[in-house]
Amino acid sequence: MVRANGAVSLRELARVVQTSEVTVRRDVRALEAEGLLDRRHGGAVLPGGFTRESGFPQKSHLASAEKTAIADLAAGLVEEGEAIVVGAGTTTQELARRLARVPGLTVVTNSLLVAQALAHANRVEVVMTGGTLRGSNYALVGSGAEQSLQGLRVSRAFLSGSGLTAERGLSTSNMLSASVDRALVQAAAEVVVLADHTKLGTDTMFQTVPTDVITRLVTDEPPAHDDRAATELQALADQGVQIAVAGGAAGPGQGPGVDSVPTGRQPRRDVPLPGQRRGHGGQGPQLRSAAVLGDQQPGERAARVADLRRR
Repeated sequence: MVRANGAVSLRELARVVQTSEVTVRRDVRALEAEGLLDRRHGGAVLPGGFTRESGFPQKSHLASAEKTAIADLAAGLVEEGEAIVVGAGTTTQELARRLARVPGLTVVTNSLLVAQALAHANRVEVVMTGGTLRGSNYALVGSGAEQSLQGLRVSRAFLSGSGLTAERGLSTSNMLSASVDRALVQAAAEVVVLADHTKLGTDTMFQTVPTDVITRLVTDEPPAHDDRAATELQALADQGVQIAVAGGAAGPGQGPGVDSVPTGRQPRRDVPLPGQRRGHGGQGPQLRSAAVLGDQQPGERAARVADLRRR
């Protein structure tokens, strides 16, 4: 599966082979010892280290159910008549599909996939940047893309990336993509990062968004045993990032779920996290299923997230 897709999550592996994630994790360790793959937080990838970046076909198979739930939740942030920027990525592509129903929306993007998802939305205006096409992720990059963003101002930027840590923020493996993402951030009053749990705690070569610039993180619920993800979420919350947790993939035969988040754009309740920065958030639509991650031990934090989902 890793050779075919480039990357795979432990959840998907366990679902496919009909066993527990504990068993899958043990097998992944054995395969890593043989040099056949590299373990990543919540999954595994082909060997390659910091510089390797999977192409779109590989990324689209990784944590697909989680990305769908994240996109459902993030779409509730967008209001009629708003102007936003949406970066490249498989998660932002899922978001774009949901934004097609928002009337009067203006979307600025460097992603051909995002533009394609909105191409037939009669009430949405799509503005493409210039630039050079990067075929691996169908994105426009380079000086042309960056220059076309100069002087632009929108309410929010929705971005994804290859990794997210509290220490460095959002990062990616490609220098050209990182540079355009930084230009997208400069154009926005707020920055919303969309990242599934497999990216939490992962650090890659090029920083795109420092942690203190990130307004909100929309992610999925990490597995109960995933103390590393819970610790990373707590560290991000401590630095003022507002955390929203969407329901991830369920067990066999159950399908994905979102934490009681309706598909329509209804008013949402926001729960601020410790250390929330002044001047970020608090305006416009807010996240209904934002979860407070208090000063708990890792196991307790995971239980807290699960309890919030049940509520």
